[in-house]
Amino acid sequence: MTQSTLLEVAFKAADDKNAEDIAVLNMEGISLLADYFVICSGSSDRQVQAIAREVMEKANEAGNEVKSVEGFDSARWILVDLGDVVVHVFHKDERSYYNLERLWREAPEMEL
Repeated sequence: MTQSTLLEVAFKAADDKNAEDIAVLNMEGISLLADYFVICSGSSDRQVQAIAREVMEKANEAGNEVKSVEGFDSARWILVDLGDVVVHVFHKDERSYYNLERLWREAPEMEL
């Protein structure tokens, strides 16, 4: 699966579960962690988990292995590592606190 296809799968999965404020950062040449970050938020713990679950299911259906998942039980900040794409699903209250977009401000934001 290509990076762009994986990125589209992750973005669409988050969007399908009504994720709020979806941002895609191009991390190529900026971070060794991943080439792309998808950052989004949900308004409740259940929605945050539903978004993360949908991302994992759709990635698996597309033939991409989920490398790891962190924070699923607490549902405040769930990190889904898909390899070249890392999806950050925040509870809306946590997103403004961590503000990854500002932390990684040198990464260009992409439109999908």
